Amino acid sequence: MAAGSNSQYHATAKPSKSLPFSLKKTNLYTLALVLFLCTLSYLFGLWRQGGAATLSATNRVVSTIPCKPTTTEAAATLDFSSHHVADDGGVTLASEVKTYPPCSANFSDYTPCEDPKRSLRFNRHQLIYRERHCPEKDERVKCRVPAPHGYKNPFSWPSSRDFAWYANVPYKHLTVEKAVQNWIRYEDDRFRFPGGGTMFPNGADAYIDDIGKLINLKDGSIRTAIDTGCGVASWGAYLLSRNILTMSFAPRDTHEAQVQFALERGVPALIGILASKRLPYPSRAFDMAHCSRCLIPWAEFEGLYLIEVDRVLRPGGYWILSGPPINWKKHWRGWERTKEDLKAEQTKIENVAKSLCWEKLVEKDDIAIWQKPINHLNCKVNRKFPKSPPLCPAQDPDRAWYTNMETCLTNLPKVSSNDEVAGEQLQRWPERLNAIPPRISRGTVEGVTAEDFERDSQLWKRRVAYYKTVNNQLGQAGRYRNILDMNAYLGGFAAALVDDPVWVMNAVPAQAKINTLGVIYERGLIGTYQDWCEAMSTYPRTYDLIHADALFTLYQGRCEMEDILLEMDRILRPEGSVIFRDDVDVLVKIKRITDGLNWDSLVVDHEDGPHQREKLLFAVKSYWTAPDQENESKAS
Repeated sequence: MAAGSNSQYHATAKPSKSLPFSLKKTNLYTLALVLFLCTLSYLFGLWRQGGAATLSATNRVVSTIPCKPTTTEAAATLDFSSHHVADDGGVTLASEVKTYPPCSANFSDYTPCEDPKRSLRFNRHQLIYRERHCPEKDERVKCRVPAPHGYKNPFSWPSSRDFAWYANVPYKHLTVEKAVQNWIRYEDDRFRFPGGGTMFPNGADAYIDDIGKLINLKDGSIRTAIDTGCGVASWGAYLLSRNILTMSFAPRDTHEAQVQFALERGVPALIGILASKRLPYPSRAFDMAHCSRCLIPWAEFEGLYLIEVDRVLRPGGYWILSGPPINWKKHWRGWERTKEDLKAEQTKIENVAKSLCWEKLVEKDDIAIWQKPINHLNCKVNRKFPKSPPLCPAQDPDRAWYTNMETCLTNLPKVSSNDEVAGEQLQRWPERLNAIPPRISRGTVEGVTAEDFERDSQLWKRRVAYYKTVNNQLGQAGRYRNILDMNAYLGGFAAALVDDPVWVMNAVPAQAKINTLGVIYERGLIGTYQDWCEAMSTYPRTYDLIHADALFTLYQGRCEMEDILLEMDRILRPEGSVIFRDDVDVLVKIKRITDGLNWDSLVVDHEDGPHQREKLLFAVKSYWTAPDQENESKAS
């Protein structure tokens, strides 16, 4: 085939042997040029992979994700174990990493949205000033909150139920104020929690036994509970051994950190108060609600607070009250109140309960128990107080993030007969965990079917098994106790850990497309709503392990990534761990910031292999504390 021939080219055609010399020479030059450029490109790629980052001996991840991502075998180089325990009394160039300095020592208990100084700006009526009030953008701190000097990893569960290191929560006021009530004692370098309480001097276990004689706590029908004004959460702590999971909450104290003591003990708790906003839980969440001298004015504000308890209480659920005014004939002198005052208060509470159609089951000694009806069929017809409170107009009873409480009775799902449970009868624990939640089977969770639920459950069993191969500490009892899932969806991560001695706070972001927190509670798990552009209502060093699945993809463009990561640093314990799941490009950005937080981290392949864009970033927060101020003052 001669040059310039009009013959059509064919893929299998062979060139003529009589090619001109000039064409052969041109092809050789072209080939050499291509080879040179390929070699240059290859060497440039190697330089980008290996020369653009400086690896330290303790951190094995480069600033950009390599073509072949880090495998799980490399996870052995990341130290997940704790070191400052009961027995013991940068990957990128510095110019590329923004560092975050330590906050001053007086920030060790910093709770941004419950700051006592900021709260003074707000209305004291109805305790509004003690609700969440988060700092404005220009008020946010960009530093790392320190642990107190001498901080140690908490005792392992179940020892932590009874002991906490004094250095971790260095406040002795309660040991004096509550000395006769057996709440807490200071012994040498630690606190001891005997399990006592104002209304249970014989201990929380004996008090729970007394409740168990009045309602059944053993058959699995009661799994989730809420303790209002929980103190150091001894009631919730001792219910855990009975497979009852309690959400304990109390306001941030101006003098003592009672909720912080609860969290040090390894007991689920949040900072919170009944004031003007709904509690951050869905409707029909809890099987049992409890108040032991919680000092909440239940009959005031047209019964607003009992109405809110009714919203979060499951049909057929129980409300337990001990302390004023119950058994006032015996205690009125000790309470320093008149008989008439206490009798009038109890009468008001009884009337509010009746207006909610609650039935008073029993009042024995210091304990009174009411039961919510299983449906509102008869309630609408037979209420003696039909206008107080009225039934709520059309509303979303699960909406509970900065949502005002209302003095109206929350409607229950419709039923067709008197013996039908509104919203469907839940199975008993533990069958409840894996049964199809009624909100899904009834089609009230948009876009989620029973098949989706089953797939999600199996998916998370596989994922958690994979996590444990990367972080071998996750499968070891005692290393982790308090766990947070920042984007919980259906609670599959928590469900997969149910046989481990841990508890999981399942957060459903306020920005999530689907509100699934009600599903999580129907599974017998606990959780809260949360906007991660704001701080969480908890103390620093709450969680031993944090799980963040696609969280930063959800919050892209909503707020600064560094603010969310600084909040994670605040609520994570020293030597605590984090598991991020997200797109590889998102993880690169996360890693750059966690380097600046001085976390040790490792990128790991997806459980389905290296060809998935979604990767995992495992990280461990370094151990550091505030300086020893006493020695510093002596030196100066």
